[in-house]
Amino acid sequence: MAEQADIRPDAETTRCGFVAVIGAPNAGKSTLLNRIIGSKIAIVTPKAQTTRSRALGIWTGGATQIAFVDTPGIFAPKRRLDKAMVSAAWQAAADADVALALIDAERALHAGAGGFAGMAEMLEKLAAAGGKPILVLNKIDKVARADLLPLIDRLDKTGQVDRTFLVSALTGDGVEDLLAHLAAAMPEGPWLYPEDQLSDISDRLLAAEITREKLFLNLHDELPYGLTVETEIWEPHKDGSLRIGQVIHVARAGHKGIVLGKGGSMVKRVGSAAREELSGLLGCKVHLSLFVRVTENWMDQRQHYEPWGLEFNV
Repeated sequence: MAEQADIRPDAETTRCGFVAVIGAPNAGKSTLLNRIIGSKIAIVTPKAQTTRSRALGIWTGGATQIAFVDTPGIFAPKRRLDKAMVSAAWQAAADADVALALIDAERALHAGAGGFAGMAEMLEKLAAAGGKPILVLNKIDKVARADLLPLIDRLDKTGQVDRTFLVSALTGDGVEDLLAHLAAAMPEGPWLYPEDQLSDISDRLLAAEITREKLFLNLHDELPYGLTVETEIWEPHKDGSLRIGQVIHVARAGHKGIVLGKGGSMVKRVGSAAREELSGLLGCKVHLSLFVRVTENWMDQRQHYEPWGLEFNV
């Protein structure tokens, strides 16, 4: 957890602004957001394109409040959902006061000419959208810093980088320095959120995302990417417990058996893991029931986009 250092500009002035976290799938955007906020705001898996929604994480320290926008990864979109996710990322960059270009340092060192061209293109687009981004090389715990110097120099020579930070979202190394810089860069103004608010994501959506995370972590190579989770039932009980009913939508009939597993073993394992985490996050006993439904065209239904803050017509 990142400690909230006292970075008050002065005794009278408050600052508040938005920081968009942009990067390729699996660059570590959600891990960085969770590290900064000190609580689970976004789900994290080794799978590409895990993040679909625009998740807002709110950090308050001293007299400064920063609203971090965790965005879907930047990739070449093909389907309607892909296009909506990428569009949301670029829009967040254009709307933010500061954009962070997050790059997986380990992957970048072995990216080759094509990979570097992709990174340079992302930096150029971010600069055109809202000004030069701050370059953040993540996962430095996996590489020797001396190996990063040529890459930093090469990226800096693109002329599209405002400043470079080296961090490990996993260990927290370098995160405090990044936070201090961002806090000083925020415009003067009143806070937009209560001091104790950590996110704008609803409990119902977070619960659905937690279950989707467990599906991603348990299904491994068999994962049907064309699945989504929707919270349909949210019933507080008099004893303080909570009943949650969720539907796992799969796009193909063959995927239903994969999610259910032999004798329902897979969906039971997923439900148990999700129930345990939700009980801890929500601070109450959770009764979770999961139902797997074949919804072949769910990606073409507007109601599945709105909870994520995605535009349907892109």
